[in-house]
Amino acid sequence: MPLILAIVLIAGMLIGVKLVDRTGDRSMFVYPKTDKLSGVLNFIEMEYVDSVSKDQLVEQTIPALLENLDPHSVYIPAKDLQRVTEPLEGNFEGIGIQFNMLNDTVVVIQTISGGPSERIGIMPGDRIVTIDDSVVAGINLPDEEIVSRLRGLRETKVRVGVKRQPIDGLMEFEITRDRIPLYSVDVAYMIDDETGYIKISQFSRTTFREYMEAAERLNAKGMKKLILDLRGNGGGYMEQATSIADQFLEEGRLIVYTEGKASPRADVYSTSRGINLETEVIVMLDEWSASASEILAGAIQDNDRGLVVGRRSFGKGLVQSQTMFSDGSALRLTVARYYTPTGRSIQKPYDAGSDDYFHDLDRRFLHGEFDEADSISFDDSLKFVTPGGNIVYGGGGIMPDVFVPRDTAGLTVYYNQVVRLGLVYRFAFDYADKNRASLTRFDNAMVLNEYLDRQDLMSDFIDFAQGEGAGRNTVQIARSGEIIHTQIKAYIARNIIDNEGFYPIISKIDDALQKSIQLIGEGTSNHLSSIRR
Repeated sequence: MPLILAIVLIAGMLIGVKLVDRTGDRSMFVYPKTDKLSGVLNFIEMEYVDSVSKDQLVEQTIPALLENLDPHSVYIPAKDLQRVTEPLEGNFEGIGIQFNMLNDTVVVIQTISGGPSERIGIMPGDRIVTIDDSVVAGINLPDEEIVSRLRGLRETKVRVGVKRQPIDGLMEFEITRDRIPLYSVDVAYMIDDETGYIKISQFSRTTFREYMEAAERLNAKGMKKLILDLRGNGGGYMEQATSIADQFLEEGRLIVYTEGKASPRADVYSTSRGINLETEVIVMLDEWSASASEILAGAIQDNDRGLVVGRRSFGKGLVQSQTMFSDGSALRLTVARYYTPTGRSIQKPYDAGSDDYFHDLDRRFLHGEFDEADSISFDDSLKFVTPGGNIVYGGGGIMPDVFVPRDTAGLTVYYNQVVRLGLVYRFAFDYADKNRASLTRFDNAMVLNEYLDRQDLMSDFIDFAQGEGAGRNTVQIARSGEIIHTQIKAYIARNIIDNEGFYPIISKIDDALQKSIQLIGEGTSNHLSSIRR
């Protein structure tokens, strides 16, 4: 019996602890039921030639694991989680200003309505020279550093020294930080007596509420037609998009469904509570419209409810679920695909890896897809038919019913140069800043636009641009003049009356929006009938 016990003990030690081979190399044996990854990490921590941090190894290992899955499964370290989630939560904590860096100085563009800066008396045009007694003007601080100094936990205080023309010296303000709303509905206004325009930049937790407030306000002004602009909208919370789609669909219509290996099919249907059931609608998309934007556009298109206008969308049809870890980090793992009402998945392929996946837009540009609809090819196996007989495709984004190419008519070397140097915005800001007292009497974009048309903006701009290194070119200036002039006016208006000033003016050179205005004026039902094939 003692001999048997000794043999068993020695065998256990050999199997469970360490093995030494004839060369003297040491290795760890991991039991078959033990997690191999944990075993490797423990082995490295104990036996590696230099000291290493196991926690740091874990932080580096998780992203490497996810790279082998899909491009949208991501790990978010604790230090980055707040920055990543703030835009989708619909608020942040800070002092409530929009600012720009002009000549290495923080210049307040707007104060957020009802925010702590507005309440304390900060005004557009103010220069922030000091923050908590530290000089921030003239020392080339990056924007991120300014933001980190101004933001902070609610109820904490920050002192700022402000230069305001024509007052001598600095004005001192102590601002108590508060929760600041982030708006995802950029603008909502009436284009004409019947047509409304709403632009949504992302789908955050507050987007549906913001949309309802905007739509009800436009309905009260007589809106019978709506252009819903989702260009550049990279998505967000799916339920916010489906709730907006519900406003246009009669009861019982399928909006979207999701399905995954461990996620049974889940259907989302419309209710009877929509406030836009009789509203004609056009949804605008471009190559940067993704995810929740594509869900909303797909629900409208697949139910033959309205027109989709613009260019083919990004092609993200994957659903992520977020898991939190005890250290404050998070994992967003793809758990399902979503499908539009006809059953199409609009997820583009990602088999070649993340780099290839995100360079897809570059290939589409080089292929000419942004300029010619005919350059786009589809596989017949991905063809689907809507109840009204419209042919739609899966496998790579939402293809619009009406294609609008990018506008290249006014692009010249001169225009590219002034844009690259940021001269249009800088000139507009300087003009608004110097003339703020006279411009603030305008609270309507079109009235301000008419006033600016009477000023000699282009002549002054050309002189300004020449002084900044953009030489005069009469032919190219004539070709690009309308674009530059309109952009100058729109940026001046944004500096004075925010987005309600910017969008109505810039729309005059927005080809896709002008096409949408034409189509909705002619009636979306007529165009839906003509595109069925």
